[in-house]
Amino acid sequence: MKKTVLVIAYHFPPGGGPGVQRILKHVTYLREANWTPVVLTVENGDFPARDESLLEQVPADVTVIRVPIVEPYTIYRKFMGSKGAAVDVNVNKSAAEMRGLKEKLAHAVRATFFVPDARVAWWRPAAQAALKAVRQHNVNAIYSSSPPYTCSLIARSVKRSTGLPWVAGFRDPWTGFLTTPERWWLPASVDRAMERSVFHEADAVECAWQGIIDDAMEKMPDLRRDKFHHVPNGYDPADFPPNRYVPNNRFTITYTGSLYGRRTPAALLQALDELRKDNKISVADVHLVFVGRFGNEVHSMLSESAFAQSITTIDYVTHTESIAYLQSSEMSLLIVDDAKESAGIVPGKVYEYLGVGRPVIAIAPAQSAVEQLITETQAGFSVPGTDVAALSSRLLTAITRWKNAEPIATPNVDVIRQYERRTSAFKLASILDQLTTT
Repeated sequence: MKKTVLVIAYHFPPGGGPGVQRILKHVTYLREANWTPVVLTVENGDFPARDESLLEQVPADVTVIRVPIVEPYTIYRKFMGSKGAAVDVNVNKSAAEMRGLKEKLAHAVRATFFVPDARVAWWRPAAQAALKAVRQHNVNAIYSSSPPYTCSLIARSVKRSTGLPWVAGFRDPWTGFLTTPERWWLPASVDRAMERSVFHEADAVECAWQGIIDDAMEKMPDLRRDKFHHVPNGYDPADFPPNRYVPNNRFTITYTGSLYGRRTPAALLQALDELRKDNKISVADVHLVFVGRFGNEVHSMLSESAFAQSITTIDYVTHTESIAYLQSSEMSLLIVDDAKESAGIVPGKVYEYLGVGRPVIAIAPAQSAVEQLITETQAGFSVPGTDVAALSSRLLTAITRWKNAEPIATPNVDVIRQYERRTSAFKLASILDQLTTT
C-alpha cells in the first residue's frame, strides 16, 4: 500500500541546476517505490538559473503546492544597480569582488539579518501551508532538501507540530562551509543553534556526499552516526539520447555549470599555455567550450588567455542542451573549488558527466572524493590545480591519444551504472520505509 511523503524543497522546476535535478528525480522515482510525493515549493523563486523545460518532467500525478515568497534579492539588485540577473545564494564572493562599499554593506546585511539564509522569510508561510498539506493528503513522512537551510526549519516546524518522521536532506554542509557568510558572533551562534536542532530533531539525515556526514559529526560528536545515510547524486539514462559522438577537428573540452570566486579555469589555461610555449600544441589544436554562468573575473580570465580565440562561452541552456554539448566533446571538464573544504566535495554534475560517457578531466585536490570517484569508475583523470606540470602532461597524453584515434579513457560502465538516479531514489524510499514501519 502506498504511503505519502511531503517533500519540502525550494529548488524545483522551473528552477534549474543540480539541486533541482536531485529533487525532481527523487520525486519521479519514489513513485516506483510505493511512495506518493506531495511537493511543497516556492511560487515565485528568484532562481540563479531557470529551465522551463524541466516543468514537463514533473510527473502529472504529483501534487505540487507553490507558496509565495518575499525575495530579498530583488531589493539587492536595485541596491547594487544590477538588472535582471538572479543572485546565487550559494556563492561566496571572492576578495576581489568584495572591494566595493555597496558589496561589503550588502554582505554585512546578509550575514547579520538573513539567518540561516536569505529565504528565511519563507519559513512561516511555508510551514503553515505544509501543515495544511499534511492534513489534506494524509502524509506519512516528511523529506526536506537543503540548501536553502530554511527548508530544514520548515520541516522542523512540521515535525514539532505533527510528530511525523522526518528525513532531513542535505546537498551541502551548513555552517562553516565555503558558501557560509562570515557572520559576527551573535548571528553565527543563532545559525549554529538552528543547525544543531535540525540535526538532532530529524529522525534521519540524507546526505549527497560523505563529507557532509563527516562535517556534521565533527561539529556535533554527540549525534548518532546511524541516523546518517549517504545517498549520492546520480544521472538518469532517460535524460540522455544515444551518444553518437563524432570526433571534432579540434580537441574539444567542455565545461557546464558555474564559475566564480574560487572556482576558475586558471589551472587549465596555464597547463595548456605551458604546452603551447613548449611547441607541443598550438592554439588551433584545442577548442574550449564553457556553458553556464560565469563571474566577471572568469570572463576576464578567458578573454585575456593565450587561447582566447579558441574559447567559446555560452549562456545557461536547458538541461537537455547541456548534455548535448558534453556528448559532442572529446572531454568533459570538472573544476572543484579551490578551498580547504574541497577534498570532500562531490559536485552533483560529476555523475551526469559519468552518465554522458565522454572522458572526464577533473581539476580537484589530491586524494579527494572526486579523485576517488574518477578512479573507481575509470572515467578519466583527476589532477590538483596546484600541479600544473602534471595537468599539462595528462592533457598532452589525452590529445595525443585522440590524434592517434586511441581511447582517451575506458569507463567502467558497470560501476557507473550504480549511480543512476532511480537507485538513489530507492535508497531514500528505504529510509522512509524504515521510519514508517510499525
